Amino acid sequence: MALQDHPMWRKPQHHHDLEYTHDHVHWAELFYDLVHVVSIFLLGNYLSQHLNFDGFLVFCGVFIVLWYAWGELSIFNSIYVSTDLWHRITMSIMICTVMFMAAAIPSIDGGGWAYFALGFAVNRALLAFLYFRARRNNATAQCMCSEQIRNFSLFAIIFAMTAFLPKPYAYWVFALAMVSTQALYMIPRVSVLRYERFAPRLGHMAERFGLLTLIVLGEGFFKLVVTLAQKGIDKVPLDILVNFVIGGISIFVMCWIYFDFVGNGKARDSKLATLVKWWLAHLVLMICGVMVGVALAAEVKVDFWEPYPTKYAAIGCFGLAGYIAMLWVLQNVIEHRVANDFGRADVRVFGIVVAIGCFFVVPHVPSIVGNLIWGTALLSQIVIPLLRGWNKFRKE
Repeated sequence: MALQDHPMWRKPQHHHDLEYTHDHVHWAELFYDLVHVVSIFLLGNYLSQHLNFDGFLVFCGVFIVLWYAWGELSIFNSIYVSTDLWHRITMSIMICTVMFMAAAIPSIDGGGWAYFALGFAVNRALLAFLYFRARRNNATAQCMCSEQIRNFSLFAIIFAMTAFLPKPYAYWVFALAMVSTQALYMIPRVSVLRYERFAPRLGHMAERFGLLTLIVLGEGFFKLVVTLAQKGIDKVPLDILVNFVIGGISIFVMCWIYFDFVGNGKARDSKLATLVKWWLAHLVLMICGVMVGVALAAEVKVDFWEPYPTKYAAIGCFGLAGYIAMLWVLQNVIEHRVANDFGRADVRVFGIVVAIGCFFVVPHVPSIVGNLIWGTALLSQIVIPLLRGWNKFRKE
């Protein structure tokens, strides 16, 4: 192998220009994911401590920002195969920007805001630098890279300015800038998707979505285990330990239904509408996944005969309903999968209706009954398709 072809020295190359490239995630991307583990954990803690409308809005807003700090770098790495020394150094600095953003979450509505905004601004500037390097080494993508450099540089300045603006104006300017960044992807004549070279590896992005979904849902285990450890596993009654197991199995089933029906599934085509739905449905699905994980932490706070805490029930029931709804959306935008022949719309509607209905019942019944209703909504999403599949298998 020539030295210039070694991963340590190979300049960024568009995947269309390579004779062979795979969709698997590079270790540097996986390491970048690790900082999102603690980010999402701290964000879940914030939600559990601010179970009101304002707290929920902050939670959603911060999650969306963290999502784009992850997602837009994933898109770059999906378009360009970049593994050289300067790319790795840049990735290490980007990890530090997310570290600052994560550490600022507990005080995001106070002194932590400036650190959060500046961290995101530097993250945007580093993305501009990555596209600058790609432009230098890919003559056929000059226009597309130039637009990305301009966009990320401009918004980096705007996000940095919000660190010093008085509140609440800082929040409004930041939110408006976030909406504007995404409009540049979704408006047909403006979107960089109009460039043929803006073509992510769909298999690579599908794997990236799957890996982050694992992290998001895995945070539910963190919440359950940490909550029980703080109470003292040797100091709680048997019914709380049973609830603890129910919570763990519920998180596993959520992973199960994601990966059986849509996980690692490529978008069925490269149309703008399809890619936007694929992208946004994963965003909402992961927000809902964190909501359910936070709600399940209350499993170790109540015994069988106490009503489930209403605020936790709200995010758990509506989070599950949203999660199932996004599975339904994703089924319709990915390539055909046999499992989806059995997990049809009627299954999804049943789960959504039961999950929402559970919220209105929970305050009036013991938690064991609430768990049964909520569990019916969740388990129906895998049990009914399995029964349908088994019946067809027997006939064949």
